[in-house]
Amino acid sequence: MITEPPRAMSPLPRALRRRLPVRVRQNWKLLTTCAAFLTVLTLVLGTERIRPYVTSAGDVGSDTVTVNIAGTTDLFDAAVAHSISLTFKDTDYQQMLETYWKEGKKGYVEADLTIDGTTLASVGIRLKGNSTLQGLTWKGESRPRGNGGGPPGGPPGGGQRPPAGVGQQQGGQRGGQQQAGGGFPGGGMTRDSLKAEEPEALPWLISFDEFVEGRRYQGHREVAVRVAGMGGGSTVLNEALALSLLDSTGEAAQRYAYSSFTVNDRPTTARLLVEHPDEHFAEQMGGTGVLYKSLASSSFTDQGDDQTDYTDDFKQITMKGSQDLQPVINLIKWVNSASDQEFDAHLADRVDVESFARYVALQNLLLNFDDMSGPGKNYYLWYDLETKKFSVISWDHNLTFSGNAAQGPHESGGFGMRGGMQLPEGMQLPEGVQPPEGMQLPEGMQPPGGGAREQEGGNAERGRVGGMMMGNKLKERFLASDAFREVYENAYRELYQEVYASGRATEALGAIIGVLKTVDGVDAAAVDSDAERLRTLVKQRTESLKGNEVINRS
Repeated sequence: MITEPPRAMSPLPRALRRRLPVRVRQNWKLLTTCAAFLTVLTLVLGTERIRPYVTSAGDVGSDTVTVNIAGTTDLFDAAVAHSISLTFKDTDYQQMLETYWKEGKKGYVEADLTIDGTTLASVGIRLKGNSTLQGLTWKGESRPRGNGGGPPGGPPGGGQRPPAGVGQQQGGQRGGQQQAGGGFPGGGMTRDSLKAEEPEALPWLISFDEFVEGRRYQGHREVAVRVAGMGGGSTVLNEALALSLLDSTGEAAQRYAYSSFTVNDRPTTARLLVEHPDEHFAEQMGGTGVLYKSLASSSFTDQGDDQTDYTDDFKQITMKGSQDLQPVINLIKWVNSASDQEFDAHLADRVDVESFARYVALQNLLLNFDDMSGPGKNYYLWYDLETKKFSVISWDHNLTFSGNAAQGPHESGGFGMRGGMQLPEGMQLPEGVQPPEGMQLPEGMQPPGGGAREQEGGNAERGRVGGMMMGNKLKERFLASDAFREVYENAYRELYQEVYASGRATEALGAIIGVLKTVDGVDAAAVDSDAERLRTLVKQRTESLKGNEVINRS
């Protein structure tokens, strides 16, 4: 008689065992041991702060490309009109909007993309921008600011609506009443309003590898679809012109192109595509280095030695796994602590001073209010691993050509336009900001009270505009130092000749307009109107600086 050996007794009741998956029942001892080990770790190390550091000094990135789609046309050939169409499920889009309205998180929607005739399934698209999206409405309502929030018509606790009349003009149109957080209903810091019901007009980031790991399109991981800017109207001519001029002067700049843009069965529009700085973009920097992105919440202040305390300031783009944020932290700490004498003597040991002088000069020449010292903190840092020096790379140019045409080389930019450029109808300047002399305001609009900017520490550059933090310590100290005045003014003088005196800005604008008018879905009348305003500003900028002492100094 054959008898079975006695079975090991399980501590789990028979009824419960049958409900567990087979693999769990077979490996319950191992799972129990792991759980006990984790419990011990929690009890022993639960009060300890674990600091993640990358100790490797390697220069190899961790990104792996599995497939690179060649396409049919160079995506950023700015001399030709391109075409993009996106198809996604409306239910996915609505879910994304609900998440954004409730939590402020910009989740991805899975979509099928056809770009210049090449179809890519399952790309990811998400909303892009910070101040740009402050004017976004959904079902006629703006997203609540501060704690809490919910979709329009949602349950209680989703934020209160403004009292009747706030942010409204006669006739029910949205006015320029400022919202908490520095937003402007009906358009943020841009020229046109944004509606969630019109996805073809929203700012997007297209990710080729969000749902297909390692996929690239012509080497690119992401592409930005830009939205209207104050200086370029609905056509974003200002950003295209700024990028064209940056490239022509030999500065590191994102590539761009105009494309028709169709979403599901919505009307086709003409949109500006801009290269998103990633590994592919970093390759043009030459040599080996690390690319870091400044975040809108960046303060460029010393927050100690813990790298996790800088996650709201900078995001590492390349060399993940072999490099870390330590070089950026070292720069921040030094800039904030060095004496004036030390700053003058040793800035060149840490920063490519000539490159930085050109960056600062170009931001002034192009009237870019929202550069590294603007509210959006729009810039990247490139750390060269061979020279151990930083360079500043400009980014996000939809607010270029939106300042005072008479701004001098040593004057700070700000909101407002001059020389035929006007603020959008109904828009108000942030509290405390006065319009420049000669600036035209829409009929019936009153400038806000409060005088000049709220200053912090008496610094003319650093302060708050409309609740948004302004300034950057590196730029401020550089411009305030007599030691770097000559290198800055030399760069300014040279770049003025290249950009304006040579007629390059006017010629580049003409070429851009010629291409844009061939794009499907373009509003030709808007192009003509925006081009005339921008052409006027370029002319006035050229003439204003022509007699400036910095330009004429030999």
